[in-house]
Amino acid sequence: MHITTHFPLKKYNTFGIEAFASEFIAVHSVEELKTVLIENKDKKKFVLGGGSNMLLTKNIDALVIHIDLKGKKIIQENEETVVIESQAGENWHEFVLWTIDQNFGGLENMSLIPGNVGTTPVQNIGAYGAEIKDTFISCEALHIETQEKRTFTNAECHFGYRESIFKNEVKDQYIITSVRFQLTKKNHQINTAYGDILGELAKNNISNPTIKDVSNAVIAIRQSKLPDPKELGNSGSFFKNPILLKPDFEKIHQNFPEMKYFEVSETEVKVPAGWLIEQAGLKGKRFGDAGVHKNQALVLVNYGNATGQEILAVSKKVQDTVFEKFGIAIEAEVNII
Repeated sequence: MHITTHFPLKKYNTFGIEAFASEFIAVHSVEELKTVLIENKDKKKFVLGGGSNMLLTKNIDALVIHIDLKGKKIIQENEETVVIESQAGENWHEFVLWTIDQNFGGLENMSLIPGNVGTTPVQNIGAYGAEIKDTFISCEALHIETQEKRTFTNAECHFGYRESIFKNEVKDQYIITSVRFQLTKKNHQINTAYGDILGELAKNNISNPTIKDVSNAVIAIRQSKLPDPKELGNSGSFFKNPILLKPDFEKIHQNFPEMKYFEVSETEVKVPAGWLIEQAGLKGKRFGDAGVHKNQALVLVNYGNATGQEILAVSKKVQDTVFEKFGIAIEAEVNII
């Protein structure tokens, strides 16, 4: 294992931002990770996964530890279900496709989400009516200071909408090394109610979809709306969909009766941030090399050589414009570094 100084991070973040780590090392096993943590105990550390959920606004003056742990296996199974363990460095989408190839159901609605498996519990990632918490059993994590292993169960992760214990109570204390999911082997719960999935299936004359059909539909929808980070730098959805208390929403809804919304509980309503941004007139707007994507207003993009600061400025303009028009605050889903 070798620590490299002044390491370029452009290929390690999906925005394609030109930034440097003062020190960088990739680890390929839990033992290597432990060694790096022990040998560099007094250094400031920055843990890097797939680089898909962050915006680098400056160089990282720390030891960047790239989690590159690979491998997946079946832990236990019966006729109905199977428990799969994936190492943290596995690419999420490739892992999802692998589960579908085995006819294991539960992750298909989250196809084509960028990033690695190890960071999925941090955000409680989700798409098209599914979230990690729905199939998540547990994850193994290493305490950065003590190198002690700990297992976090589903309940212990305190999952919420794009929230978990790893973003709150134990933030920056643990490195997730592997994740376990319980998936179905038969009688799959096919979820087609969200978004454009039914329309995409109908286009292909599919009335009785398999998990593979649902995955293909989600991939087609995402590809039609979302830019490929390899071609146009982005981190997927930049903003969270705001959740409002019903009385607050109803006041706003009176002024904007055409506003789209989804009830999430008896007391709360979720409003699509993409709709708000589009109605605020920002969809497709470009500011130098940074901008709002033309097909999906939730996505901010790097058209070439935008800096992180320039993309951050666009995000603040979006937030300010939406708040001025609707009185609704939208938060960044992406981590600003």
